[in-house]
Amino acid sequence: MNIENTKAQMRKGILEFCILSVLKEKDCYTSEILDQLKTAKLLVVEGTVYPLLTRLKNDELLSYRWEESTSGPPRKYYRLTEQGNLFLNELQVTWKELSEAVNIITNKHSHE
Repeated sequence: MNIENTKAQMRKGILEFCILSVLKEKDCYTSEILDQLKTAKLLVVEGTVYPLLTRLKNDELLSYRWEESTSGPPRKYYRLTEQGNLFLNELQVTWKELSEAVNIITNKHSHE
C-alpha cells in the first residue's frame, strides 16, 4: 500500500470542506484560497482547486463576481451562497462527529 496515495485521498476528501470554510470568512479569489490552504499546510495546486470551485459553483454552493485588480487582470471573487452556508453547516456537524469518533478509536488503540 502506498502511504502517499492514502494521504492524498484523505486530503481530497476534506478539501471541499476547507474551501467552503475559507469562504465563510470572506469572499476570496483563487490565489487567496490557495494561500490560506498553504498556511494551514494543505498543499494544493491550482489544477485541483479550479475544477472544484467550478463544481461548487455549478452545485449553487458558490457564486462569483469579477473585480478589477490594480496589479493585473480582473480577479474572480468567490462567495458562499445561502445554500452553500447551509451545506457548510452540515459538513461542520459531520466533521465534528467524525473527528470525535476517530479520536476515540485512535486514542483507544494507542493505549493498548
